[in-house]
Amino acid sequence: MTSVRARTDERGIVWLTLARPERKNAFDAATIAELTHAARAMDANARAVVLAGEGDSFCAGADLNWMKSMVDYGLAQNVADSRALAEMFAALDDLAMPLVVRVQGAALGGGAGLVAIADIAVASSDAVIGFTEVRVGIIPSVVSPYVVRRVGPARATSLFVSGIRLDAEHAHRLGLVDDVVAPGELDARVTYWLDAILAGGPNAVNAAKRIVRDVAGRPVADVRQLTVERIAQMRVSEDGQEGMRAFLERRRARWPR
Repeated sequence: MTSVRARTDERGIVWLTLARPERKNAFDAATIAELTHAARAMDANARAVVLAGEGDSFCAGADLNWMKSMVDYGLAQNVADSRALAEMFAALDDLAMPLVVRVQGAALGGGAGLVAIADIAVASSDAVIGFTEVRVGIIPSVVSPYVVRRVGPARATSLFVSGIRLDAEHAHRLGLVDDVVAPGELDARVTYWLDAILAGGPNAVNAAKRIVRDVAGRPVADVRQLTVERIAQMRVSEDGQEGMRAFLERRRARWPR
């Protein structure tokens, strides 16, 4: 039985669903491998990717049986296992198109890491998010770069050393999630964000995601030429030409799917 389901809808949005609801979509080796493969095999023409979890939890972290199997691992085995997890996060983070994460119920440990790598994280008000690794004597090491990028080092430190579980509103205040709605409104709110993405030119949307990654943490002077070249390239691109002409002609832009 597959741990991750993938489908592409008529608008070119790819839906990846963690499909182990009986285990609260917790990670095991098979789930990690499948999610890594799905991300690496992503259609370059996909307009966006939605990552969701089936059932009442998004992802409760590491599967208990998987954790039991790791107790007697030596250092080399742990390095290999951790590398596989790191590659999964990297594959999702490297997606060219926006990654929207739909969060309900528990998002703990590595599940909270999946929230952190989202370009847009939409949470149900019943979501509980926490980097709980220290409670079992380990640390959220693999996900740490993404968490620090999202909430900053000071907030990441307080979350990591305490292992506290945040309700959705608290996570929103910290910047870990972008939007919080009532459980019955979660799908509609995900659709709202997807509609907003689809209103932009496909290449422009992906380039907008890329520019943030390329300028983050760098002095303004160091990226000035990069930003000049990027906007100039986009103005003469297919998206730029269609978008500007549509605006001037007061019509809706006709983007390729």
